Amino acid sequence: MASTSPSPRWFTSTYSNNGGDCVEVATNLAAAHGTVPVRDSKAPGGPVLELHAAAFSSFVAGVKAGGFRSA
Repeated sequence: MASTSPSPRWFTSTYSNNGGDCVEVATNLAAAHGTVPVRDSKAPGGPVLELHAAAFSSFVAGVKAGGFRSA
């Protein structure tokens, strides 16, 4: 029986309501691959940045804590 790799299930945050300048993430691959793919929502066929799952989790925690607010 051949193993198949799961396909990314892309989504954009519900907080992203800024006219389309968003990123999409596919968190469904974190457990199986240890990575979270990220791409530009305006160019879904373009390059994909694969972040280590732990780094992505740290980033999300920082955002939730307000660590990236603009001045």
